[in-house]
Amino acid sequence: MKINLLTIILFCTILFACNTEDDDRYIFFLHNRFLEEHDLDELHPEFGRTEYNEIIDEFKKNGLKVISEKRNGNVNAREYSVGIVNQIDSLIKIGVGPKRITVIGTSKGGYIAQYVSTLSNNQDLNFVFIASFRNSDIENIPEINYCGNVLTIYEKSDSFGVSALERKKTSRCEIKHFKEIELNTGMGHGFLFKPLKEWINPSVKWAYGNYNLE
Repeated sequence: MKINLLTIILFCTILFACNTEDDDRYIFFLHNRFLEEHDLDELHPEFGRTEYNEIIDEFKKNGLKVISEKRNGNVNAREYSVGIVNQIDSLIKIGVGPKRITVIGTSKGGYIAQYVSTLSNNQDLNFVFIASFRNSDIENIPEINYCGNVLTIYEKSDSFGVSALERKKTSRCEIKHFKEIELNTGMGHGFLFKPLKEWINPSVKWAYGNYNLE
């Protein structure tokens, strides 16, 4: 029987969580599309290497318990999100409060995170959607329904660099906390390939429940 790597990571995390303090914070990090079909050291022709391990390390340095895996192949975003939802449910069942769980996704990972938000339908979970919205999504992906405390981060020079307020308006869940950050790095979509403080820092604050990002 094939066991998913993320399931192993979660199992180890659950064993550890049983002995942790009540204020521990957990994040599920979902990387971009390029890394699905390329090795960790392969270079994107425009943006260079996806610094996946460095990004994970930055979250860990900030005291967060990270659950993540390198996806392989062109996975279906909705189908993959179901596994994440099940793992979140497992954490909640062992006593981890949903406010202590954050799902952070970049690019395609952000779309997977949006499906997690939709399927979980839990107002207390935290989400950070990074470079993962276009105005055409309202028509092309109508099933997405934001639910939870939502932070969206986008880069002005990126083709995915637009506000997701329209998606918030179409969502049927009451969103207690919603905030958007527009970056101006000039790096286009490449800003998410690196652990830039411009998006790492607000993501960390959001995971710790600092919804004012102060």
